[in-house]
Amino acid sequence: MTKALLRSQCRAWRDTLTAEQVASARARLCKLLADWPIFQQSNTVMGYMAFGNEISLLPLMERYPAKRWVIPRTLTKPEPHLILHTYDPARLVRHKFGMLEPDASLPVIEPRELELVLVPGVAFDPRGYRLGFGAGFYDRFLPSVTAIKVGIVYSALIVENLPNDQFDRRVEWLASEQCICSIKR
Repeated sequence: MTKALLRSQCRAWRDTLTAEQVASARARLCKLLADWPIFQQSNTVMGYMAFGNEISLLPLMERYPAKRWVIPRTLTKPEPHLILHTYDPARLVRHKFGMLEPDASLPVIEPRELELVLVPGVAFDPRGYRLGFGAGFYDRFLPSVTAIKVGIVYSALIVENLPNDQFDRRVEWLASEQCICSIKR
């Protein structure tokens, strides 16, 4: 199955979720992360602003305001890439793709400063490979990060074997509404 077809099927499944199902998954996942020792020990954490029925991390970000939260801003030129900024809920702007992202004037954070990266994805597989929206933002970004990388995903969207190529980057952990699991390398 091609990445495009798999992406379409996974997004279609995610779009069928009710608001209650999304809220329940969000609450369970955020509780698991809050109780996870690696999260508890991390001071600089990269999250993201959920789009559509992605699992939102806002409850976690609001519950732990003392952590240094970082979120990405997406740029498409000269090639797709992420710029990291401190999270300020009062200074979010709407991107042309539709998601909220940090205002460009917020302080820039270097990838080396991160201790934990919470990575959104349309789907993941048990090896830690990620299926995103197809533009390669995270595949270009993740090699610059030495922090622990955790894929955030609904348990139903952990698929047996994602197609991958030499540009695809893996995460070290998967976090769903059911568990936080280490990736077997």
